[in-house]
Formats: sequence, structure tokens, C-alpha cells
Amino acid sequence: MKVTIEVDCTPEEARRMMGLPDLTPLHDRYIAMMQDAMEGSVRPELLENMIKSWAPMGDAGMSFWRKMIEAGTGGKPG
Repeated sequence: MKVTIEVDCTPEEARRMMGLPDLTPLHDRYIAMMQDAMEGSVRPELLENMIKSWAPMGDAGMSFWRKMIEAGTGGKPG
């Protein structure tokens, strides 16, 4: 026997239905910090340390983030 249930709801409604927390304020703050870093008001070393503390990714992951930041700032950080 196969039963299919289709639920039509927005992502916000699905999040509430499953009891997941609303991370919108955290997401907005993260995006603002990334924009500040790209504009040069946050040193890339601080951003790198923040990302390391959130999710240890190893050297390959940090190299990816460093390259992304350098591309966004137009050159080497420093």
C-alpha cells in the first residue's frame, strides 16, 4: 500500500509547523557582517576566525572562504 500526502504551505508555515526556530534575525545579522567585510570595515582575519568557530572546516574550507573574500574585496586581504 502506498499513501501520498501533499502539503501546500510556505517555507515559513512549514518551519512553524515543525516547531523550528525563526533564524531570520541571525541570518540578517550574518548577511550584514558579510557586507561589512566585503566593504572593508571588518578585517578578513576576524571573519575567518568567526567562520572557524561556527563550523570547523579544515584548511580546504578556509581556503575557499579566503578566496571568496579576496574576490569580493578586489585583492589580497591585509
